[in-house]
Amino acid sequence: MDKLVINGGKPLSGKVKISGAKNAVLPIMASALLAEGKTTINNVPNLRDTRTFIDLLTILGAECTFDNSILTIDASEITSLEAPYDLVKTMRASFYVMGPLLARFGETKVSLPGGCAWGPRPVDYHLKGFERLGAKIDLNQGYILAKSNQLTGGNISFEIASVGATANILMAAVLAKGQTLITNAAIEPHIVQLCEVLIDMGADIDGVGTNKLTINGVQKLHPVEVTVIPDMIEAGTFLMAGATLGDIQLQSVDPEHLTIVLEKLQLAGCDISLETDSILIKRNDRIKPVDITTDVHPGFPTDLQAQWIALMSIADGTSVVTESIYLDRFSHVPELIRLGANISLENNVAIIRGQKELIGAQVMSTDIRASASLVIAALMAKGRTDISRVYHIDRGYEQIEEKFKLLGADIHREKE
Repeated sequence: MDKLVINGGKPLSGKVKISGAKNAVLPIMASALLAEGKTTINNVPNLRDTRTFIDLLTILGAECTFDNSILTIDASEITSLEAPYDLVKTMRASFYVMGPLLARFGETKVSLPGGCAWGPRPVDYHLKGFERLGAKIDLNQGYILAKSNQLTGGNISFEIASVGATANILMAAVLAKGQTLITNAAIEPHIVQLCEVLIDMGADIDGVGTNKLTINGVQKLHPVEVTVIPDMIEAGTFLMAGATLGDIQLQSVDPEHLTIVLEKLQLAGCDISLETDSILIKRNDRIKPVDITTDVHPGFPTDLQAQWIALMSIADGTSVVTESIYLDRFSHVPELIRLGANISLENNVAIIRGQKELIGAQVMSTDIRASASLVIAALMAKGRTDISRVYHIDRGYEQIEEKFKLLGADIHREKE
């Protein structure tokens, strides 16, 4: 198992290219199952999760090739409709294959999902949505079995806007008979891109970019070529590192995806300059405390909550972070405390009292974004920090240590 070794306190400067979005590419990969022929996806990040999803598609019978950020998926000959436990347990996004397989083949068998070790993220919204489209759902020995001779359109309203359920129901509804209405749909940039990809494939979808989607089912879709949008979570991670450590220019990024994050950073005293596809953040030696509450898009992303807490741990004052999406998503807090952060938890609220400095220590990754917060904190800390179990960060960040190294960080990977 690998670990990251970081000698903190080094100033950062330079340019960093943001990779394609993990949260966008996974549902796009699943959508390739909806059509016979070869789908080409450009700007694919080389991540543990994308490689796991390729393995899953291969098990299903798709022919996949992945080279130099270009992934081709030929789903002409699907030979299996089962997503096995061994793969699904490692990555919740594997559940995305359920909608496409059910829509195209009328049945599927998918293991209940696994993934990060924090908090329940139930699949109830997915399953109830499939039932609204006419599927029969059974649970047997940890597997979900879904069948339907012909999916039919229906009205689906999510109590809470769910990214995963919105994507899965979308991919099922595009081949259903009749009209499907999804209300309180997620509007994250990767959901917008999924809609655009499905439309390019021949789907009939209205309301893209709003929380009310109308899908008129079609009989058949065709494969397409698509370029994955930039990863706004990776971009936000580098912005928070640059906020206190140096002048960093993010390239190949969409500032519009990060509006609220940029506003919060400016409130914290950061000097930020924007261009069409780049963001420049300049070092600030005195970070002001700023409260945030996570929310669905366009609110502050829950996937940047941990990184924000790391930044606030050295702010000049007290800040409050409220987690409204996943109420127990604070596994990074005990590890940040090991680095000298002063953080107290009250239910879904973290109170951070900024310290003058953090001190290096041995810490442990617990999930993708918690890992990123530890990297930021370790880069800010005085002395050496060892971050173990970095396979978590490899699930969502492409060569993060190499990118930080190019910016001047003293960071490298070792075997534990």
